[in-house]
Amino acid sequence: MKYEQDIKAIIAGVGGKENIISVVHCATRLRMVLKNPDLANEKELDKIDLVKGTFNTKGQFQIIIGAGTVNVVCAEMQEMLGLTENKNAAAADDQQPKNVVLRVVKILSDIFVPIIPAIVAGGLLMGLYNVLTASFFADGSSLLSRYPGIDGISQMINSFANAPFIFLPVLIAFSASRIFGGNPFLGAAMGMIMVHPDLLNAYVYGSTAADQVPYWDIFGFHIDKVGYQGTVLPVLAVTWILAKIENFLRSITPSWLDNLSTPLIAIIVTSAITFIFVGPILRDAGDYLAAGLSWIYYKLNFVGGAIFGGLYAPIVITGLHQSFVAIETQLIAAKAETGGTFIFVTAACSNVAQGAATLAVLLTSRNQKVKSLCASAGISALLGITEPAMFGVNLKLKYPFIGAITGAALGAAFMSFTKTLAVALGAAGLVGFVSVVPAHWGDYFIALAISIVVAFVVTLVLGKRAEAKAALEEQEAAKKAQENKDLNTQVRFEKKIAVAQVKALEKGQECQLASPISGKVLPLDQGSDPGFASGAMGPGMVIQPSEGRVYAPVSGKVESLFPSKHALILQLDNGIQLLIHFGMDTVSLNGQGFTAHVQTGDRFNAGDLLLEADLEFIKSQGLSTETPIVITNFEDDDGEEQYAVVNVRSGDLAHNEPALVVAAK
Repeated sequence: MKYEQDIKAIIAGVGGKENIISVVHCATRLRMVLKNPDLANEKELDKIDLVKGTFNTKGQFQIIIGAGTVNVVCAEMQEMLGLTENKNAAAADDQQPKNVVLRVVKILSDIFVPIIPAIVAGGLLMGLYNVLTASFFADGSSLLSRYPGIDGISQMINSFANAPFIFLPVLIAFSASRIFGGNPFLGAAMGMIMVHPDLLNAYVYGSTAADQVPYWDIFGFHIDKVGYQGTVLPVLAVTWILAKIENFLRSITPSWLDNLSTPLIAIIVTSAITFIFVGPILRDAGDYLAAGLSWIYYKLNFVGGAIFGGLYAPIVITGLHQSFVAIETQLIAAKAETGGTFIFVTAACSNVAQGAATLAVLLTSRNQKVKSLCASAGISALLGITEPAMFGVNLKLKYPFIGAITGAALGAAFMSFTKTLAVALGAAGLVGFVSVVPAHWGDYFIALAISIVVAFVVTLVLGKRAEAKAALEEQEAAKKAQENKDLNTQVRFEKKIAVAQVKALEKGQECQLASPISGKVLPLDQGSDPGFASGAMGPGMVIQPSEGRVYAPVSGKVESLFPSKHALILQLDNGIQLLIHFGMDTVSLNGQGFTAHVQTGDRFNAGDLLLEADLEFIKSQGLSTETPIVITNFEDDDGEEQYAVVNVRSGDLAHNEPALVVAAK
């Protein structure tokens, strides 16, 4: 296997083989259904060179791999996991989204994604035919008129280009039957019936006089003999009906008769329903839908373009854009009335804007792994593949995504203002101009330029601010680390005096320390402050207080009460020196919210109240009440370990309950 090690790392990163129900792929992503998505470790997955990004949506954990590689990775992973196509399909059925809208979107996606290559191939060929026949030259001539010798080539290309759209019902019916639970080949046969050459071609139906439309005369009842070339809604509905009829017949038909009678009856009944009821109604509904969307696009003009352009990328995040393929196909099929599809050109603006924003990150980010991804992801997005850029860079950093949707909105507004539409599907990016009417190529490139420039500039501006903020946060973190270091130095200095004044535990002895505060006790490494959690300040525990009172765990002396009253250093009679640091960054309160009941040098007994803190006041200042408690004299003057925490009693404890077991080394 070419990617064996990376695939093993991915499997481990999503919780292991047992956590994977199914795995499939789209153009750039692995789409995994996991038993428990919470087991997926995105940080570990991001460390894998093959992985460009991860996200969780619509019940699928998706891993961005990249075009050209994802199909190989998916096949090798399925082989490694022992997942067949049937097992994947069954698993997918079990994991269908419960939300009705998401279910519909997923169904449309599952139907149309497999046939996209055929539609794209036809669309690009159609774009090539447009190039050959467009009036490029000043005298109004085209390449074809100037070079008549290529007429045969152009006619051949036109035939090839139209085929996927003319026979679109066959493609849709075959794919939809798999999703609806029917026989795909029976579905394809139904699609063929709907585009049979004996029927009036759907493309000329609108221009045919009513009395010229052919029909079947069934006992005086006339049924129009009209085809469904280029339609979508009728085919989807008919295929669903066919699947239901087929499954019903199979459930009641004896097995010895099933293979003969079920296909025959299913096709006859479904065909009759199609041409009498469902077909005519949904053909008109599809035409009205396409016309209605085009009317809205034209009516709202650039405002509508800007709104749709700005929303396109967020729609992609949800996966709802997969349903657009059906709408676009309908718009293109009815281009005589609609002029084409505005969705494609809007998607192109969004895609190049995502690419430009990602490339801008090259100039703003200091993260080398992000920068290494930016170049390839940015260029891919400019060519129409946005997942690595959007999910691998822009959404993670946030500010490039803002820049991208801003650029997309303005570019799409210009597309709408100039009435630029696509008459074919293809790669929605820089090369997408072949899908646009040549008369609007200039407008197309201007709109893309607007999207690119705006997204790039906005991302640069926001990126500079984000990096400046990050640098400031790093400075604050460094300052905080230095303060912790200074605090540790002060503790060490006082320790040298204290140790000489008290008798420590005998070597090998253990003692229990009660929790000085009521609350939830956790091991020290689960604390949020890296200075304490690392153990650099000493071993101990963290308490999430349920009340603000600090009690003495055993008898001893107050070695130091900090001026801000947020921290105490206690020299216990058993030789252990304890630092109680109430809250995070509470030194900034300068004593507000704290009441000390002891002073430096005071003696105390076990259970004495030492300090009170106002929890609500601390929280109102935006500060955490998490309290680290550490043994500061865990090493002797020579740096040798003298005290170690051998056990932390995690959980909710009262202030007088044992929490730590400490051993003298």
